[in-house]
Amino acid sequence: MDDERPDVLLTGLLFYDLVLTGLGKPPTPGEEIWTGGMGCGPGGIANLAVAAARFGLRTSLATVFGDDLYGEHCRDVLCDQEDIDLSLSRTADGWPTPVTVSLAYGHDRALVTHGQEPPYSQDALMGEPPEARTALVHIEAEPREWIAKAAANGTQVYADVGWDPTQQWSTDLLDQLRLCHAFLPNETEAMAYTRTDSAVAALGTLSELVPVAVVTRGGDGAVAVDQITGEYAEVPALDVDVLDATGAGDVFGASFVAASLGGWPLAERLRFAVLAAGLSVQHHGGALAAPGWYGVDRWWRSLTDPDLKRAYGFLADRIPADVGPPVQYAPVTPPAPHTSVGPHARERRH
Repeated sequence: MDDERPDVLLTGLLFYDLVLTGLGKPPTPGEEIWTGGMGCGPGGIANLAVAAARFGLRTSLATVFGDDLYGEHCRDVLCDQEDIDLSLSRTADGWPTPVTVSLAYGHDRALVTHGQEPPYSQDALMGEPPEARTALVHIEAEPREWIAKAAANGTQVYADVGWDPTQQWSTDLLDQLRLCHAFLPNETEAMAYTRTDSAVAALGTLSELVPVAVVTRGGDGAVAVDQITGEYAEVPALDVDVLDATGAGDVFGASFVAASLGGWPLAERLRFAVLAAGLSVQHHGGALAAPGWYGVDRWWRSLTDPDLKRAYGFLADRIPADVGPPVQYAPVTPPAPHTSVGPHARERRH
């Protein structure tokens, strides 16, 4: 009998993202910068949901949509375009969908966000969470009750963590790893929470707390330990031109889960996640930049570098026969009709 459970269960805050790229530097006070690239689409928790769904995983998302145009657009994209189950989600009357403007320059970006605390908590959205094969979660200082319930249901919890604005990096947060199957922080977060001075040292500490520990290292790739299989792996990053790094860590996490559900060896799981994240930074935004099987297959078929062919040779047996239709990347919002564009197209307001 087929397993009808969701492959991935998710909850978190949704944003409408407007991404501006091609900036040489961030603007300074009083300065106006014109940029050559723009894209828009759902962001936040949608980054993980879309990345998972594009690898063919049955994805169930519990989030809150505002009753505005931004919320309606995000719901349409996630449900109709990406085929994500939104039965656990709610639309909140009178609540505005959070909006983030991402200013991407070089290998980094700055974010400006407008939003309010959603009227429904993660625990309220989830209630008694449905049984699922995995859950992708973002652990915070305050534990979420639904995560413990999901783990008790047999759901394998893959966790990430965010920047601590207090920079206290309380080790109490690591107590929540007892509920988790895997933990995937970046090296800055991993070293801060473990009080270590290198990604490898942090990995060693984390591997004592969770069965599968992964530390992402940005341009230096990623390292991981699987205590269940006794495997250790270290892989380099993909050498690509970065357009927008928004959501790359989310794409990495969802891709790692997809490969893990396939039962792949650790080195293959890690290389696959690094590849997917690398492909995503070449497009606008986080959610709609996710490559899916279509993007991975296209990259593999176009590959000529013999070293990469050798390193990623496992893809020949992993890519499914049906990779699906071309993925839809973040659309560019057109200028209003009858409006001139350019640095001198409108009167300056000083």
